[in-house]
Amino acid sequence: MDIRIQSLKFNADNKLIDYIEKKLSKLPKFYDEILNVEVILSLLPDYENKNVKMMVFIPGNELVVERHAAKFEDATVECIDVLKDLLVKVKEKKRDK
Repeated sequence: MDIRIQSLKFNADNKLIDYIEKKLSKLPKFYDEILNVEVILSLLPDYENKNVKMMVFIPGNELVVERHAAKFEDATVECIDVLKDLLVKVKEKKRDK
């Protein structure tokens, strides 16, 4: 699984990048055919909220989740929780066919 993290209009520190990669490394437990993941970090115009957009590419599909919170870490956790549910649904659909 290839992970690409992009920060728009700011430089993300290594602690944040490591945190996101650690969280994303758990996704293959829920669906083992993940090709790659793209993460886009951005600041919202009010500068109080941070935005995290995650795109997970799997064979024949792309899952996109976007969340914002006061901290990048909180938005990341929310995105990962939603992605876990989506990946389980995709896996169940595939199994039922």
